[in-house]
Amino acid sequence: MTNNQNKPGSFTQSGTDIEEVKRNNANSGLTFNEVKQLIAKTVGSEQAEFGSEPNFQDQQKKK
Repeated sequence: MTNNQNKPGSFTQSGTDIEEVKRNNANSGLTFNEVKQLIAKTVGSEQAEFGSEPNFQDQQKKK
């Protein structure tokens, strides 16, 4: 992080570089909701509901 705190609008009051945070967020990977959707597609629709317990024994029988 560079020390450009004199540049208006690019830093928060606490000194956080807003543009750096945006760049890091863009490169951080999947969001929580994207992970939930991926798991739902992988496991199947019977367990697509978030918070439901996966039944690994049933999944192994299907293979």
